[in-house]
Amino acid sequence: MNLATLSVGQLNEYVRRVLASDPMLRYVCVVGEISNLKRHVSGHWYFSLKDEEAAVNCAMFRQAAMGLRFRPENGMRVRLYGNVSLYTKTGSYQFYVENMEQEGLGALYLRFEALKNRLMQEGLFDVSLKKPIPSHVTGIGIVTSKTGAVVHDIARVAWRRNPSVQLYLCPASVQGDAAASEIVAALKLLDRFSPVDVIIVGRGGGSMEDLWPFNEEKVARAIAGCKKPVISAVGHETDFTIADFVADLRAPTPSAAAELAVQQQEQLFQQLEELRERMERALDKSLTQYQMRLMQLHQRLTAASPDELSQKQLSRIEQLRTRMQVAMENALNHKEQLLQYLLPRLDQAAETQLRFLETRVAQANLKLRTTGPMETIRRGYAVVMKDGVAVKDAAQLSRGDSLQLYMSNGIVDATVDTIRKGS
Repeated sequence: MNLATLSVGQLNEYVRRVLASDPMLRYVCVVGEISNLKRHVSGHWYFSLKDEEAAVNCAMFRQAAMGLRFRPENGMRVRLYGNVSLYTKTGSYQFYVENMEQEGLGALYLRFEALKNRLMQEGLFDVSLKKPIPSHVTGIGIVTSKTGAVVHDIARVAWRRNPSVQLYLCPASVQGDAAASEIVAALKLLDRFSPVDVIIVGRGGGSMEDLWPFNEEKVARAIAGCKKPVISAVGHETDFTIADFVADLRAPTPSAAAELAVQQQEQLFQQLEELRERMERALDKSLTQYQMRLMQLHQRLTAASPDELSQKQLSRIEQLRTRMQVAMENALNHKEQLLQYLLPRLDQAAETQLRFLETRVAQANLKLRTTGPMETIRRGYAVVMKDGVAVKDAAQLSRGDSLQLYMSNGIVDATVDTIRKGS
């Protein structure tokens, strides 16, 4: 009988192919307890899955491990989905895990997804509904177990950042059947408590079953109904609950929740100093504006005062008086210059007119002498006067009238005896 001679590598590869060709081993579900869990720096997980009878080596590669919604731990009972193959390098067969569930939580996961989708459709996860965390928190309400490490973690971080912040613990069960109702009652109580500015609700890590109270619908609606902002800090960074989606802010851990809620005292002092400087600048600016406004009003008031108006009127009168005096002096100077210009000419014209008048008078005198009655009287005629009136017509006389006869060398009184008419 001729036997085939194989190397160790060929043998292992053959066995690997046999296992890979078996349809039952291509996708199988195995239930057991995790032990010897090792998380490699590459992100791959290596562990053993055991029960009361046996154990099998398991490997879960990084891509599959990143999709888990819980953190596997040693001693945790899980349900693995994957395929069986041989690791040819060592000749040992392994279970290659593609998905992992905590044992007994398949139904819980389905309930989780169903509630998550329903609340999402109602809009409870809407970002626009998220309330902002106050920038200056003086009081923090805490909903968690009074015996756990969560309170100490929150207090340690909060008081390190700001020793003056006040913490108000409203204890509630965070695991078990009564936990959801106690969490709801604590949320409502702290929401009505005026010293509280923000509420932190959370607990430490655990299995999905342990975290289930934070997946209850009444807890989700209580968080959504709070008037004050709520920070959810449930489990570890890889744990997600319905409370995380509904809360105004999710923190990966309770310590991180305190970091998010409490502003560092140094930052607060710096902000206060910046506000003080801004207030001083604004005050200086306002004072400068008011001073300028006051100066303008003072100037307007001074300009409108009776004394100022009187001074302006007096100044105006003085200006007018000065202008009138200058105008009068200018007018007098002008007239004086005009008189100085006209007087010689007026004297010359008057002298010329006087000579002209003298000539006319002499001519008139000469004419009077030659043509006047006196010249006629000297030639032997007489002027007959009756009652001081020259008689020009004989009809003016009557018999007995007294007459005066003006002659060249005297006056003769006469009486009318006879009147003879004719030429």
